[in-house]
Order: sequence, then C-alpha cells, then structure tokens
Amino acid sequence: MARRPNRRERIRSAFDGFHRAASRALGAAEGRRDRAAARHAEVMAELWLRETGHDAARRDPGLARVLGNPRLAGVLARVAEDRAHVFDRWQGDSPQTLSEIVADATPGAAGDDPADWRPVAGTVEPTGPVPEMWVLGTGSVEGGAPFRVAVPLLDGAHLQVVSTPRSRDRAEAMVEQLVLRTVRHFRPGAVNVHVWDVGQLAGALPGLYPLTRTGLLTVHDPTRLGRLLEQLSDRIRRVQTRVLADGATSLRELADRTGERPEAWLVAVLVGNGRELPEAELRQLQRVARGGVAAGVQLVLLDVPAALPRPVETVDFGDPPGLDPADDRLPVPVRTSVTGPHVLVEPDPPVPADDVTAVCEAIAAGHEQWRGRLGAFKDMLPRRRGEGRSHDGLKVVVGHEDGIPAELSLDDHSPHALVGGPSGSGKTNLLLAWIAGLAAHYGPDEVELYLLDFKEGVSFTPFAPDPDGHRADRLPQARLIGVNINTDREFGLALLRHLSEVMRSRAEAARRHGATKLAELRVERPDLRLPRIVAVIDEFQFLFTGRDAVSAEATALLEDVARRGRSQGVHLVLASQDVSGIDALWGRSAIFEQFVLRIALPRARRILAQDNEAALALPRWHAIVNHDSGVAHGNHVVRLPEAGGPVVRDVQVTAFTDFPDTPEPVVFDGARAPSHDALAARLPADGVPRALVGQFVDVHGSPAAAELSDGPGRNLGVIGPDARVAVPLLCSAVRAVAASLPDPAGAQILLVPLAPDAAAAAGALAPDLPGTVEKVSADGFAARVAELAATVRARAASGGGGGHASLLVVVFGADAAESMLDRTGTEDLRALLRHGPGVGVHVLGWWQGAQRLKTLLAPPGAAIDDLGAWVATGVQGTDLVPLLGGQPLDWTPTPGRALFLDRSRHGRPQLVILTDAGGGGPDTVAGGGV
Repeated sequence: MARRPNRRERIRSAFDGFHRAASRALGAAEGRRDRAAARHAEVMAELWLRETGHDAARRDPGLARVLGNPRLAGVLARVAEDRAHVFDRWQGDSPQTLSEIVADATPGAAGDDPADWRPVAGTVEPTGPVPEMWVLGTGSVEGGAPFRVAVPLLDGAHLQVVSTPRSRDRAEAMVEQLVLRTVRHFRPGAVNVHVWDVGQLAGALPGLYPLTRTGLLTVHDPTRLGRLLEQLSDRIRRVQTRVLADGATSLRELADRTGERPEAWLVAVLVGNGRELPEAELRQLQRVARGGVAAGVQLVLLDVPAALPRPVETVDFGDPPGLDPADDRLPVPVRTSVTGPHVLVEPDPPVPADDVTAVCEAIAAGHEQWRGRLGAFKDMLPRRRGEGRSHDGLKVVVGHEDGIPAELSLDDHSPHALVGGPSGSGKTNLLLAWIAGLAAHYGPDEVELYLLDFKEGVSFTPFAPDPDGHRADRLPQARLIGVNINTDREFGLALLRHLSEVMRSRAEAARRHGATKLAELRVERPDLRLPRIVAVIDEFQFLFTGRDAVSAEATALLEDVARRGRSQGVHLVLASQDVSGIDALWGRSAIFEQFVLRIALPRARRILAQDNEAALALPRWHAIVNHDSGVAHGNHVVRLPEAGGPVVRDVQVTAFTDFPDTPEPVVFDGARAPSHDALAARLPADGVPRALVGQFVDVHGSPAAAELSDGPGRNLGVIGPDARVAVPLLCSAVRAVAASLPDPAGAQILLVPLAPDAAAAAGALAPDLPGTVEKVSADGFAARVAELAATVRARAASGGGGGHASLLVVVFGADAAESMLDRTGTEDLRALLRHGPGVGVHVLGWWQGAQRLKTLLAPPGAAIDDLGAWVATGVQGTDLVPLLGGQPLDWTPTPGRALFLDRSRHGRPQLVILTDAGGGGPDTVAGGGV
C-alpha cells in the first residue's frame, strides 16, 4: 500500500510548481522587454541618423559610441544604403544645377569670385534689375560636390549672423565681404552703409573705412544705437508717407513700375556682443525690421540677439556639440536658413585687407565723380510732356543726389515749400527749373501757377506774353505773373485773398460731395476743373515789411492758406534771402510748421531747422533738399543743373504748342502802366455809365470804375494836388463815362475849367466826347450852377431822370468854386450833387485838396455820401479821414497809385493802379496791367 504524501510534501510540491510557472512567465516577459528595448534602440538610432545625417552622426563624438554597438549594425546598414541611394542621385547633376541657379540670381559683383576683384567702382544703375541673392560662400552635403550658396539681401530680406568667440573673425570677414558686394555692384552712391559696433567706435569692417571720405559709409557712436535706429525709422516713415504715397507697396515695386528708383539703399550693419539689447532699443529695432525692406533699409545683425519679423535670413557659425571652444582643429560648421541644417557652408576666403582698401578707394573716387557730375536740365524733363496727373501731388526732378534723380514734392504730406539762399546762391535758377519742370510734367488742367517776384525782380517776365509782340508764346499754366512789385505789397495781399477764396470754394464743394481733400473731390466730380495751385513768391519777406495793416492781414491770410491749403490742393513756395528779420511772423511758428519742404542753397540761414547748418558748407550748384521740416536726418545734398534760358524757352514753347487755347495770364508789371483802352474794353456793356479810374490790385486785373447810375450820390471826385496826374485821371474817367452812356449822341457835357492849368486839358478833351459839348468859363460858372440846379428841380418835378438825356458836369479845379459862389450858389452846387444823379445829372470834379471838398459836403444841405465815389492820388491818408467819417486811414501816396472809394461797393478805400491815360504814363512809375 503506497504511502500517501504528507501534508508538508504536498505544500512543497505546490510551491515548486508555482515557482516554475512564475519563472517561465518572468522569463518570457523579460525576453519581450529585451526585444522591445532593442527595437526601440534601433528605431531611435535610425531616427538620429536620418535627422542628423549619416556622415554627420558618425562624426558626432556623442553618438560614435552608441552607433558602434554591433547590435545596431543593421540599422547603420539600412541608413547607409538609403543615403547611398539618395546621395548618389543628388551628387549627379544637382550641385552643378544649383550653382547655375545661384549664378543666374547673382549677376556681376553679387556672385563673382572675390579672388578676381579689381579696384574699380561699379557701373550698374539702381534702376536696373536688382540681384535676387548675394553669394556668401560654398555649400556641400555630406562632403559631396560643392555648390554656391547665396542669401537674399537688398529689397529681399534682413540678415542675422550668429557667431562664437572661435568664429567671430570669420563671421566679420563674411559680413564685410557681403556688404562690399552690394557697394561694388551698383554705381557709387546707390548703396549707403551705416555701421554700429557695440564694442568700439572704429572696429568692425575696417576695410570699408575709405568709404567714409565721401559719405558712403557712416560709423555711429557705440553709445548711440537709439539715435541710429531713430534715423532709420524716420527714413522708413518718410519713404512710406512721401515716396510710396501713390499706392506702391515698396521701392522695388515703384522702380519696376516707373523705371526710376527715387531712394538709395541703406544697409545698416549692427555688430553686437551676444547680449540682448535694452527693451526700448529692441522695440525700435523690430520696428525698423518690420518696414525696412519695403523702404530700402536692410539690416545686417552680427551677434545681436533679436527676434526679427520676417523676412529675415540667418547664418549660424555654431561650434560642434561637445567641442572645446578653444580647440580650433576642426572647422566651424556654418549653416544658413536658406540651405537648411543638412548643408555645410564654407564662406568665401577673406579678401586681403589691402585689396579691400584698394576697392573702397576706387569706389570713393568714383563716388566723388558722380557727386560732381552736373546733369543737364533737359535730361530731367519727361519724354512725354504735359501728361502727368496731379491727383495725389506734384513731383518734379530738379537735380541729382549721388546720381539718383532728386524730386521736389508738393502734396498732402509736404504741402508748402520754403526756399532760401543769399544773392548769387542759385535761388532764381532753382525756381526757374521748378516752374519749367511743373510745366513740362503737367498741363493747365492739372496745375495753375501764380508767380510773384518782389524787389524789382523780373525773373518771371519770360513766362508772360510779350507786350512788344516779338514772340507769340507764353506759359499756359501761368494764371498770374507779377514782376517789379517791390512797392506793391498789396498785390501779394490780393494773391493771398484769392487763394483763401479758392480754398473756401473748394471746401464747400468737398462738403457737398462728402470729400475731405482735393484728391477725393476729383474722384467724386471728374467733370469739375480742379487743378492744383502753386503760388511762387520770390523775396516774399517784402510783403511783411513794416508793422501796418497790410502786414497784419497778410500774416493772417498766410497762416490760413498754409494751414488749409494742404487739403485743398493749394501750395505755397516762398523764397527769400533771409527770413530772420520778418517781425510780423515772430511768434507765428505754426505758419512755418506747414512748410515741410525746405530747400537751402549755399550759405542759407534759418531755412532748415535751427540746429541744422548743413547748407553753410555747400558748394556752388548744390542745395539741401529736406522734406522733413528741415530736421537734419532729412537732408539730401542735391546737385542742381543750370536751367538756362534756352531750356526754359523750349519748355514754354512746347507747352504753348500743346495748350494754345488757354486764357492769357493776368500780368502785373510795376514798370508799366495798364492800358486804359484794354481796361475800358472789359467794362460791362449793360448801358450803365461807368467812370474808369484805373485797375484794382487783384489777381484778375479788374478795371476800377464808378457806376454813374441814377442813384443817390452817383458823382465822382478826383482828389490830388498835382494837376499833371489828377487832370489826366479826370479826363480818362470822363471819356469812359461818355463812351458808355445809353445815348451818347444825345448827351450834354459841360466842361468847366476853373483852374488855369487845366484849360488846355479841357480843350483837348472836348473833341473826343460825343453829344453836345459846352465849355463853361470861370466867369459864367456861378450862373451856370444856378441854371443846373433849376434843371435838376425841373426834372425831379417831371418824375425823375429816366426820360431825360444824360448831363455830365465836369469841373476842373473845383476848389475854386468856394470863392466864386455865394451862399446861394454853394447851396445850388450841393443840391446838384445830392439830387442831380437821380435825374441824370452827374458831377465829375477835380479837387486839389480833400479839406475844401469836405467843407462843400459839410451839413447842412449836403453829406459826404453825396459824392458817392472818389479817387485820391498824391494825398496823405490822414487828409482823407474827414471823407471817411473819421475812420483812420494808413496810406502814404505812391506814384502811379491811388485810393478809390465807391460807397456803393466798398467799406474802405481800395488801392488802384492808374492807367496810361490817367496819370500812369511812361514818365511816371506806375503799376502793371493786363
């Protein structure tokens, strides 16, 4: 009988079975874990290999021991097989093809071999094609065939370079070479370089320092980075608001569209030390990077940590992982954002320092030649004349800045211009070039010119019609031309009044159509003729000489036009030798703040900003053109051509041929009296008699005449002590009245020469008058006054003067009437003045002085408004106060000028210019005319 196992044995047997089962389970799990770990190691190794690259991973000291594990041999074999498959295919024609692509994108100095550089300046114009990329070295993949590597720069992207202490020298050499490529490619002046080095004032890019001689290279104070960034920001802001105002998004787009590049490139090289910039400067840098590419400002940063907005490319001179920075046995791997992490880049070998200096010396010499080049003015004129559009502003090329055409812009951003320069500095030449350029670019429907030249100037005379008839042409864009007006400040005042009225009219039209400025109004109403207006006033300071009513009103009007002209297309160009002494403008800084465009000729003062004295060192034929209110960072040194007479004449003849039907301009010439016959021909032919006394000082050259209708006070008095002026003036007025009578043949005209020196003039006047002319002697004057008074009473009793023939009483030397008439006669004369006009009887008289006239008009029996119109010449303003009811009058008599008051039209006396038939003949300094 078998022995049954005891309880202990059964328990031990059970535990043994359990241990065997657990061992088998644990062994299986451990095997699976080992297989999973091995698989994971293989996957990770393959991942490292494929991400890092087979050859690079094998060279990496950190991966060499891991990849040396024989258990990873299969992985290595698979990756090597794949690498060989792909790399062999890449190593075929791909490197050569890539080099050819880079060569096409880097023409000329953008991609040539530095070993072939010669000390010569570039010749490519900035208006031509811009290289898309710029070569910096040679690249290779896994030690394969090399190919050229380039990065975008000008008009393409900013560049950010990162180096280590071991690679800093190579990085600086690469930056220097890359910047020199841009300067060498284009002709001198097309690229300007600014360098800031945080470490020292004269350290970075030393080979480029010969460029500082002509301003192509500017080195900035290491402690003033903020100032440099502010200058760059101002440049970008100016380009965006002024140059790109017509809708272009970048200078490159503008150059492609127009064929011209208005601004040079600016390459700013910032060399740091790897430390972060202060927060404020970092924000400035990011703003510059954001708008710089479109505005032609390229940043090249070396060891300046900053997160820049796109577009930006990077070049990384990083040390290999695990390498001692002091160990220079292994080459520094260079990678770029263009080629990616798998391409190793070898920058081109540095050009020897002497060769770099020689190249820069040649560029600087070439730049001096370009700066000294005097381009012909005719070459700056458009090929197709008069086809420009002025919706968004007026732009004219007047010279060159480093060979690039320099424009003067009048638009919403730079509405007005201030031009200054002493005698002989070329101010007149500049103004003539500007005016001729406007006429060449824009037709009369796009721009109108108002040209005034004070201080006996005749610069604008060629633009006017020839009064002697030797030539038929004129400038069709000119609407007003004033010359020789040194004593006629009121003419400048009239221009400002006219401009103010034009602005008021345009503002009202804009409100009706919901527009805020001229450009919008022209879009809303293309049927309206709304040209831009340019008023050029040379030696404008004469308008403000003295502290009188003219200066006060001119100051207020100038401020109004300067402030509101921006939106209404009205532009002022004020030129002067010196503005420092204009007392009327003291404390009126708001006026000149509107003159954003400043042009300073050699030795000009107080034209630019107060601390900007760049014009003092200018050579002849140059000017500082500044579209930034004269602040120094806006200076542009422009070489001006000579705008000689033949070129300006050619522009004028061409413009007149293209636009022959434009109306003639109003011409005001201080050396010529206006034509009596021409002014009389412009009087309305409405049957109302008018006494012509001269020409108003206004922009229309309007005739000044008193209406002798059948209304109260419609008489005319001529006041003046000099019979040589006053008598011809009265005769001129009588001739005009007689010619404009409704029934000249039925008129009756009485000539009463009470003054002996007027007898001859009265005798000469009689044959020129229509109707019945009777000459009344001094002896019969009292009796005739009584008869005339009776005639007036009889006509009044019969029901007015509408059915009666006109009767003109012309009295020469009416002062003598006081001694010839008794009290009754004086009352009859007063009745004649008061009641005569209502029945067709009008008195036209000459009084030598205003006091006796006032005595005649003194109450009772008369009033000063019984003489409804008077003209005074050669009389002090204080003597005329009694005729104004006590109103003060600041007036100093001037030859050829008179004060005219028509009480039915004027509240104050108006300045008039005497005609050639009214005391303003060639023997008298008189005013201009139509």
